[in-house]
Amino acid sequence: MKIVGVGCGPGMLTALAAREISGARLVYGSPRAIDLAREFIRPDAEVHEIKDYRALGKLPPGAVVLSTGDPMLAGLGYLPGEVVPGISSLQVALARLHIPMQEVSVVVAHGRDHGRALSELHSEVGRGKTVFLIADPGFDVRACARGLLDLPGEVTITLCENLGYPEERLESGTRESPPLPGAGLYSLVVRPERGNER
Repeated sequence: MKIVGVGCGPGMLTALAAREISGARLVYGSPRAIDLAREFIRPDAEVHEIKDYRALGKLPPGAVVLSTGDPMLAGLGYLPGEVVPGISSLQVALARLHIPMQEVSVVVAHGRDHGRALSELHSEVGRGKTVFLIADPGFDVRACARGLLDLPGEVTITLCENLGYPEERLESGTRESPPLPGAGLYSLVVRPERGNER
């Protein structure tokens, strides 16, 4: 089995990923992942929408499993098999904002305990780290911003929505007035001013 990253948006699939997909006769993925890879899926391939993520570990050896973004960033990289990386939302957001990757900590709130994610975010920003937070539709951006009010200095919150799509939106705000998501996929880049380190 191969777990292939298809990128976070259209046109962000690597040449290696395209080669793996075009050679596959058995492909599994979410509707979004299948859509991103569609032009590379061979006409005679058997394509299945993933219904049960727990059953993915039992797929036959020749299966290709599509993972949106990069499989190792809150994706399907935990599955057994070879992982083919993809262009992640983290890479795109940091490129758009000109932030070096080594300055960033990643916090995952998508499908996980939001309280714990908020605690991790507070801790990392309090140490002076820029945080890339992967959210989900139930994540409360206002509560996130309020939870940072006790930290010293300025903190910028940038909403990164629909990265790589024509309707991509990057909007920055403050803890007092954070940018709010629409209906699209989004993440947050939370950046303290330099000198906030304790």
